[in-house]
Amino acid sequence: MQANVGSIDRAIRIVAGAGLIAATLFGVIGAWGWIGVIPLATGLFRFCPVYLPLGLSTCRLNR
Repeated sequence: MQANVGSIDRAIRIVAGAGLIAATLFGVIGAWGWIGVIPLATGLFRFCPVYLPLGLSTCRLNR
């Protein structure tokens, strides 16, 4: 698994994912907020499986 998520992309994913999960825990939004686990995980692991078939990479090392 080669990293394909860059620094800015990673920060946005982690903040958005954590925000969605927090909103769910505080009752602001419904159970759909648990979808935040996906961007949180892809940000933490620096790998997005959707980028593979599209040939995308926001990581400077892989360009």
